[in-house]
Amino acid sequence: MLAKLPEMVTGLRSGTDALVAAHRGQLRSRKYRTASLDPHPSPEVVPVITEDGASLRVHAYGPEQGDVIVLIHGWSCCIEYWNPQINAFAGECRVVAYDQRGHGESDWGTRTFGAEQLADDLSAVLDAVLRPGQRAVLVGHSMGGMTIQAWARRYPQQVAQRASAVLLATTAARRIPGRATIIPVIGEYLPTPVWVAQTVFGAPVPLPGFAVARKLLQSRIMTPDCDPELAEFALSIVRSCRPTIRGAVARDLATLDLGGAASHITVPTSVIAGEYDKLLPTRHSVEIADALAETGALDRLLTLPTGHLVNLEAPVEFNAELRRMIQVARRTAAVAS
Repeated sequence: MLAKLPEMVTGLRSGTDALVAAHRGQLRSRKYRTASLDPHPSPEVVPVITEDGASLRVHAYGPEQGDVIVLIHGWSCCIEYWNPQINAFAGECRVVAYDQRGHGESDWGTRTFGAEQLADDLSAVLDAVLRPGQRAVLVGHSMGGMTIQAWARRYPQQVAQRASAVLLATTAARRIPGRATIIPVIGEYLPTPVWVAQTVFGAPVPLPGFAVARKLLQSRIMTPDCDPELAEFALSIVRSCRPTIRGAVARDLATLDLGGAASHITVPTSVIAGEYDKLLPTRHSVEIADALAETGALDRLLTLPTGHLVNLEAPVEFNAELRRMIQVARRTAAVAS
């Protein structure tokens, strides 16, 4: 009996891991009263393996010949975070979304998290989903916007080749903890020390699904008067992220510095800020927009009356801006040709 104990323990752990993974999958695939929040029923799976052997979960939706949109989610999210945009655009566009490394069902791999890793993973996805000469509108929210900036800095020659336009939503380039006002008292009156942010957001603990957790997310990440169903959707998405990954990425994001990276984006770019964003306040977006304006790439800076999750809190306005950037990309391509 004792000889079989290690084997029994391993089997128990494997069974527990399978149950936890299934639960996280159920959180991502939940159905809602608002149909636009539901997962798209027919994704096309695109196989992507990074140089270090990590398998990335990549989905494509819509007609192959449509305008290509690549959606890049933020910290602790996944493909399904973009459901309102996937459902809105998949009927006419080729919509691509992927789970960032370690998030959703993508592997963590062996690489250390950082700007180069974010850039390389995006480059690998673009290699897989774009035909030679084809370009896409790149859309990045929060860490997804940082990913686009990191990619542009690491692969400046790819920007004009792979991107027709860019939309950066409630994102940043540097000084993330020091400008955040999300932690009551500390962040509201004094710059939040890096170690405090790493302690609070880097703790690898599971998030509860209780109403109090939804209320907390609603009041600090979103806006207090937003639709409770949107807050429930957002909480489910964040809860589907593995706590160890959520914590590890948060600790590294606290020291990430992409200052000046936006100057490498050379295609028309729209920057969207959330007026009541406590996590990445509007000054981040203004700073990025100023850098883009200096190089002539800024199309416009748009501020919407939302918190951090701007594409969920203002889907009509966000989708309208994305649709406008698709038109900008078309006009730019027509002039160039």
